[in-house]
Amino acid sequence: MSVQVVSAAAAKVPEVELKDLSPSEAESQLGLSTAAVGAMAPPAGGGDPEAPAPAAERPPAPGPGSGPAAAALSPAAGKVPQASAMKRSDPHHQHQRHRDGGEALVSPDGTVTEAPRTVKKQIQFADQKQEFNKRPTKIGRRSLSRSISQSSTDSYSSAASYTDSSDDETSPRDKQQKNSKGSSDFCVKNIKQAEFGRREIEIAEQEMPALMALRKRAQGEKPLAGAKIVGCTHITAQTAVLMETLGALGAQCRWAACNIYSTLNEVAAALAESGFPVFAWKGESEDDFWWCIDRCVNVEGWQPNMILDDGGDLTHWIYKKYPNMFKKIKGIVEESVTGVHRLYQLSKAGKLCVPAMNVNDSVTKQKFDNLYCCRESILDGLKRTTDMMFGGKQVVVCGYGEVGKGCCAALKAMGSIVYVTEIDPICALQACMDGFRLVKLNEVIRQVDIVITCTGNKNVVTREHLDRMKNSCIVCNMGHSNTEIDVASLRTPELTWERVRSQVDHVIWPDGKRIVLLAEGRLLNLSCSTVPTFVLSITATTQALALIELYNAPEGRYKQDVYLLPKKMDEYVASLHLPTFDAHLTELTDEQAKYLGLNKNGPFKPNYYRY
Repeated sequence: MSVQVVSAAAAKVPEVELKDLSPSEAESQLGLSTAAVGAMAPPAGGGDPEAPAPAAERPPAPGPGSGPAAAALSPAAGKVPQASAMKRSDPHHQHQRHRDGGEALVSPDGTVTEAPRTVKKQIQFADQKQEFNKRPTKIGRRSLSRSISQSSTDSYSSAASYTDSSDDETSPRDKQQKNSKGSSDFCVKNIKQAEFGRREIEIAEQEMPALMALRKRAQGEKPLAGAKIVGCTHITAQTAVLMETLGALGAQCRWAACNIYSTLNEVAAALAESGFPVFAWKGESEDDFWWCIDRCVNVEGWQPNMILDDGGDLTHWIYKKYPNMFKKIKGIVEESVTGVHRLYQLSKAGKLCVPAMNVNDSVTKQKFDNLYCCRESILDGLKRTTDMMFGGKQVVVCGYGEVGKGCCAALKAMGSIVYVTEIDPICALQACMDGFRLVKLNEVIRQVDIVITCTGNKNVVTREHLDRMKNSCIVCNMGHSNTEIDVASLRTPELTWERVRSQVDHVIWPDGKRIVLLAEGRLLNLSCSTVPTFVLSITATTQALALIELYNAPEGRYKQDVYLLPKKMDEYVASLHLPTFDAHLTELTDEQAKYLGLNKNGPFKPNYYRY
């Protein structure tokens, strides 16, 4: 009998036209500054303001088969070595394999003799021997052993830093970096990643039509000329498009991150390369976080006159360390529930010394960013970190505001059994009408598989709740701040922290029970995944218009209080996004407008209208 072994051959891989008021009319009727109205006006010369730029004005888009990824997948990249054929033609013997890897010949009478061994050649790549020489050699603020592999028995005191271990572990604060223009006024993880970040920014631009339209319309008159904006937001590709739009409109910007885990290092590098003073990297420590904010604010020869904040930390830092700066600051624009709450507290206490714009409660921000964004990104964040299946899981969502509504809708659609906790009877009634069971957290804490906080409050999930959770319960936060889950109470000697993967920790009790904590209780979607660019286009455009309005408003229009964006601007932001869907607005006739008592161009709803 002849046995022949042959390797298989490798398979080949294969416009809406907007009729706005004139600047003078809007100034008198709507109380908007001339610059803000100018930013909303169509460009001179007519034409569709939302139409894409001519091909000559746009950078060429890479083709579907171009780039390094395509080259790596090319079937012609190299031939797969073929295994040599082996023949045995002894009709009286069968060959077997010894446990140690050798072969044996078995005769019919049961005698076993060792067969001649063939020399096997191992395929060895050219750089295989150098693999261990490529390990990082510099020891920064974190140990080398932690940068290569997290210990399976990490204690509570050492589970701190989420960072990309592919780079060396030297803190960016200890590095001396310069961009191609010779500037060192920035602090990012690695300036050499700028090219990759630039590609991400270019992708984001395609999904942010309103911001690009605003940039095109308003850059001629530069409504933010002379503005010196200090910002503290998530530093992502979408934020980069906003920053570059503000720059195109005449502003100077300095930026820090509002979350220690949400910065995209390559995007921060791209901004630094473009000349923006950016101070942020993924995996900052608490000390790094405040150091970055201070570097943005405290710079010789540069005094900010506008603040763009997300969470209120930047505003808080200036009040605490540099209160005299508010003498030259014209206004604050804030986009988060937490930050707005802080502003209203300052206003109530009489300590708010400049006007502030509450962007979070603008309809276009709250109803789209908070609701629709979280409806998609909650699933993304949970999937990326836990690979879990949602069908049949029991979930409790704490808070039924816009964020909670989005989370509940997504989880319900995936087949989860969803409970809701709420303090507001109106939101509670909405949850009941939407088909969710309203409970107290204590009632369901022992049985649920996932706990999600969306309140913006403090100590919503306490140590008592954490102690009573079932084994392998997933705990995460969708609110801005890291105060909703009492993570500090878990940093005790009797509990063991075990790193599972980036931004995923097991916290293990003495009896072996464990919970899965995501992002150490910080914002899940921006810490562990990404958010839809299109939704952030709405928020970013709202922020830009708020900055233009506050910066150009005549003295006395805005007092030292918190304001909502004028409804006309809210509607304008929405209208800029309609062409993406080939949507066509109906226009009121003169008779209809008169009957309703409305201007044909809006605003179409009173300020008290609830969308």
